Amino acid sequence: MTRTYLKQATRRPQNDASDVRHIVQDMLTRIEAGGDAVALDYARQFDRYDGPIVLTTDQIAAACARVPEAVKADIHFAHANIARFAQAQRATVQDLTIEVVPGLTAGQRNLPLGSAGCYVPGGRYSHIASAIMTVTTAKVAGVGHITACSPPRGDDGIDDALIFAADLCGADTIVAMGGVQAIAAMTFGLLGLPPADILVGPGNQFVAEAKRLLFGRVGIDMVAGPTDSLIVADRTAEAAIVAADLVGQAEHGYNSPVWLITDDETLARDVMARVPALIATLPEVNRLNAEAAWRDCAEVILCDSRENMAATSDAYAPEHLHVQAADLPWWLDRLRNYGSLFLGEETTVAFGDKASGTNHVLPTSGAAKYTGGLSVHKFMKIVTWQQATRTGSRPVAEATARISRLEGMEGHARTADVRLAKYFPDFDPATTQITKEIL
Repeated sequence: MTRTYLKQATRRPQNDASDVRHIVQDMLTRIEAGGDAVALDYARQFDRYDGPIVLTTDQIAAACARVPEAVKADIHFAHANIARFAQAQRATVQDLTIEVVPGLTAGQRNLPLGSAGCYVPGGRYSHIASAIMTVTTAKVAGVGHITACSPPRGDDGIDDALIFAADLCGADTIVAMGGVQAIAAMTFGLLGLPPADILVGPGNQFVAEAKRLLFGRVGIDMVAGPTDSLIVADRTAEAAIVAADLVGQAEHGYNSPVWLITDDETLARDVMARVPALIATLPEVNRLNAEAAWRDCAEVILCDSRENMAATSDAYAPEHLHVQAADLPWWLDRLRNYGSLFLGEETTVAFGDKASGTNHVLPTSGAAKYTGGLSVHKFMKIVTWQQATRTGSRPVAEATARISRLEGMEGHARTADVRLAKYFPDFDPATTQITKEIL
């Protein structure tokens, strides 16, 4: 299989991990020691905001009242789709009971977490969709308390539409705070919040590093890097649409790679010729991000077969994967590594980002090789249980005693022996190392 790079990245997305880690660890240590006062000091310093931090019911209602009805309708539409998909996911997870051997029953229960912290970015862009994605999914899973934290935008605080979305989707508390201080507040249970059992949602490199450092103490959805997108296209694809889709994802940030894999050089060069002009028409911030992402991080790869295209895509393991090619069922069956898959020209990654129903919190930087994106399952834990009758316990106890002694774990073996001695008159203690004191 041959692969030819018609355009190759000059830089790979990366974080300045060592510097960021030191800064974030210092902040977390200070906030944990100093509590609310230190968190609020950081909020004033970095959020540059002196307004209400934990929004009251009246403040939420006032913000919601300012949202135009047309905007509310769109948010209702997106929320309904995402809730419907999450409910279908929840239905796939079932409690179960099985008789493993006669007289010994075991099972599993699927239990929602007690509390979740949902981080909603609000810096460069106001990520209303992230509020819908995270809060809705936690609510459908049955999480007991959901906190939504988002950085305020100057003196105006959190965007009204974002507040409306978080409230509609089921947030119990909405907090106007961003960055490391928000992650710390949710984890440590500051500002009157319950300590989070899990933290979810995208964020910048400081937010990602805070989640990484706190993992273990609290659950996390994933450690996300810059967003990335890949398009697989053959000669049936339309260059104008492929180019628009690449540009649409490149605007995320200067270090957000977009990739095109194709077996048609004519299509590839047509797309490459169209992209700069499309970028030039974007608003300034979006344009600058897309220009840098396309210049430094984008790649266009020419393959000699569709199997080579699929293998190349799997090697990249993109966060978003869009197939614009013939025989879509073949691609759905063949492809393995992606965060979310979009099949055909009629859909686009932006649908999944905003309103179609699947979740947009997805693995980046190749993590799709081993994990999927945010779902109701992230907000739940599978626990197991067992119960035995006395008759049912005998074969398991005998095997447990023998395996334990094979491993040298005499204490384990004796917990089985004591039950054998009590429950079965024919049990011969002489055949074990159990002592009369134990009985």
